[in-house]
Amino acid sequence: MIEVHELTKRYGNKLAVNELSFSVHPGHVTGFLGPNGAGKSTTLRLILGLNTPTSGSVTIDGRPFRSLPRGLRHVGALLDAGDVHGGRTARAHLRALARSNGIPRSRVDEVLHEAGLADAAGRRIGGFSLGMRQRLGIATALLGDPPVLLFDEPLNGLDPEGVFWVRSLFRRLAGEGRTVFVSSHLMSEMEHTADQLIVLGRGELIAAESVAEFAARGAGKSVSVRTPDPARLLPLLTSEGAAVQREAEGQLTVVGLSTDRIAEIAFEQRILLTELTNHTGSLEAAFMELTADSVEYLAGETQ
Repeated sequence: MIEVHELTKRYGNKLAVNELSFSVHPGHVTGFLGPNGAGKSTTLRLILGLNTPTSGSVTIDGRPFRSLPRGLRHVGALLDAGDVHGGRTARAHLRALARSNGIPRSRVDEVLHEAGLADAAGRRIGGFSLGMRQRLGIATALLGDPPVLLFDEPLNGLDPEGVFWVRSLFRRLAGEGRTVFVSSHLMSEMEHTADQLIVLGRGELIAAESVAEFAARGAGKSVSVRTPDPARLLPLLTSEGAAVQREAEGQLTVVGLSTDRIAEIAFEQRILLTELTNHTGSLEAAFMELTADSVEYLAGETQ
């Protein structure tokens, strides 16, 4: 379990993280979202003890990471897949880490196989593609078989098979009761992979809730209604306070009424409905709406 309590980090006059508090629980894949400059990378580095907080604290299973002996047995992390010695082979890189963390040598070949790098184990990392480096970074995180795992943009450079593998891996790790914390800018992946979300904006917490709860907070919830008699149904719906837009071929888009209430109104007035579909807000739409005031780098309109 990761616990962040009133965490603050300043770089000179720059406030990167501001009194941040949240918890990441085992047994779930927790997504870590926020616009560029929101403080996600700084927070991950603070969790791992790579940076020192200005104030506040962060613990992993009740202890600061720096106090944990043989850290890879407690926490596995992928922060920067390119931050490895390019002259070493994949196997040599992992063996050095295994030796310094008291991890059995046999574990090296196990994680290389799991990451799909068994055939490339003897190749120098400098010749790896971005996707292969990502796989090696994930293998490194898995090396100590830790209960807590952190991943920063783990899907960069992966092909569709690699994306599917990572998605399945995270689900399996969470299913084993581990704490899985994943920072990503890919909303579609978080929608398919994460159970819970931590969302930052300008170094402050915007949300800590389930994916479904967060998506529901955004605008975009509507009901599609199709009927051979839209002219009769439309005023009945607006009289109930709904916003209704008439589309082609007898279709109405309704905001502000549930599907149950729309069905009741149609039934009471003997109006035939041929379609009644509920559309919930998407994670991406909710993210764009709820972080709009927290975007540090905003592109201008195309002239």
